Amino acid sequence: MDVVKSKSGTPIRLTEERWFHITEEHSEMAGYYFEVLETLEEPDAIYEGKAGECIAVKAVEKEKYIVVVYRELSKEDGFIITAFLTRRRGQLERRRKIWER
Repeated sequence: MDVVKSKSGTPIRLTEERWFHITEEHSEMAGYYFEVLETLEEPDAIYEGKAGECIAVKAVEKEKYIVVVYRELSKEDGFIITAFLTRRRGQLERRRKIWER
């Protein structure tokens, strides 16, 4: 299990179970472990999810983005829900932006 700090300073966990889920559901993510952690620590933007989660986004190449969905349970604890690659940044930008680089 790895832990990184979100932009709000909350420690966010990436457990083995969640990484297994991510790579099973989105096999293209298998080689992006460290990029997922980096997206939480140094995102390009963070958007508000529909059910209290946060959505961190970071460009990995031209027109291709890593999206990491996570939840902050308290100031001391949070966890990654899922992560995936997308080219559809416009869909994310319809959400309320809560942080931007």
